[in-house]
Amino acid sequence: MMALAIAGAVVMLYTGYQYVINPLANLQQALLSIQSGNFTARIKVDTDDEFGQVANGFNGMASELQGLYEGLEAQVKIKTQHIEAQRARLESLYEISAFSASAASIEELSSGFAKRVRAVVGADAAVVRWSDDANQRYLMLAADCFPQEMLDSERSMLAGACACGNLKSDARTRVIPIIEHEESPMRACARAGFVNVVSVPVRLQQRLLGEIDLFFRNDVQLNSEEMDLLDALASHLANGLESLRAAALEREAAVGEERALLARELHDSIAQSLSFLKIQVQLLRNASRNAQPDKVQEALDELDTGLRESINDVRELLVHFRTRTNTDDVEAALQETLLKFKHQTGLITHFHVNGAGLPLPADVQVQVLHVVQEALSNVRKHSQATQVHLDVHKGEGWRFVVRDDGRGFGPEVRERQNVHVGINIMLERASQIGASVQVQSELGQGTTVQLTLPAYPVTGTNAGALKQRAGEPDAMKLVDE
Repeated sequence: MMALAIAGAVVMLYTGYQYVINPLANLQQALLSIQSGNFTARIKVDTDDEFGQVANGFNGMASELQGLYEGLEAQVKIKTQHIEAQRARLESLYEISAFSASAASIEELSSGFAKRVRAVVGADAAVVRWSDDANQRYLMLAADCFPQEMLDSERSMLAGACACGNLKSDARTRVIPIIEHEESPMRACARAGFVNVVSVPVRLQQRLLGEIDLFFRNDVQLNSEEMDLLDALASHLANGLESLRAAALEREAAVGEERALLARELHDSIAQSLSFLKIQVQLLRNASRNAQPDKVQEALDELDTGLRESINDVRELLVHFRTRTNTDDVEAALQETLLKFKHQTGLITHFHVNGAGLPLPADVQVQVLHVVQEALSNVRKHSQATQVHLDVHKGEGWRFVVRDDGRGFGPEVRERQNVHVGINIMLERASQIGASVQVQSELGQGTTVQLTLPAYPVTGTNAGALKQRAGEPDAMKLVDE
């Protein structure tokens, strides 16, 4: 009985280990493998009992987890590649945008752009072409790694003569296969080894300006993101070239304005003096012919005075055109002008600034400076003063006051031509910035010229409208005492 009991216990322990403990241990081991990241772990299934069903369920779960993990890993890899591609595109856009903003000429911009865009897309050659206003002819602005023999023949080409330079108003970025054929207009490209050319239209506000041609010696396929990148690069090129063109027009306008300013200054000062000298020469000739020594001497004195005035006018013009305004504040330019006036005339000068206000625009500063210079010129020519004060009152509406202690003038003097010349010059300057000028004078009490600016001074055609909105009277007032 004892032996049978021991044998039964051994059989039961073996059976429990074989069919209960061992399957549970295998399941535990597989679970530990899954927890450690080994999704390939599986349980060997030998039976169809409950433990076999659990093992089958575990294997199915492990297979599902493995598929999800591998799919997620692939998605993460694809997403990482996509993010890296976007980063590279953004970096390319930033670099080309910064370069376009810093380029100083059309040649520098177009050649630098051709090199950069070729490197970005991995093309074998790049060409930038610009069309005329009628889109009938395309001019090659720049090229990079383009064959020399093709450079010479394609510097200027008619629209439609080749696949390049054959854009419609609604053209989009496209890949054009190059087929080697004797009658093909692209046979030169085929002989150079190019297989595909990518045509990228360059537009500015829906207006077709030109195109970028990218040549490849292997097959190329562009996805939507790559096409968007090329379109964005072409837009940067169009904006850069338009900025350079606008800057050139602005420089040309500035030169024209300077020339007109110089012509106006010469007409209002030197031309008047020369006309006066011409009259004196005629009087001198008549007096000499009639043997009138007194009138001869009088004419000579007038000629001498007129010549001195003309020399002073020329020097004054040189001072005016050499004085430049400060884009932050006009005070430095006014102080420099007053210092030059002091050296030229020997008069005692005083410069006072009070108040606080926003800096004046550069173009407004130019007009203010010229009004002050004309007022000082009138002091030199007519006032016989010993001291001159220049007061600047800063605020919402700036005021500039030039006053002297000279002889002044009355109403009858204002009819003289030389007084009108100075007044008209100041009137014209003030009207360009919507400002007003007051001239106050009394015999023996000196003269005061006050330039008052509106709250928001402007130049050009808007000045008149601004003055009307503000309800201001005429720009020039003569005040009698």
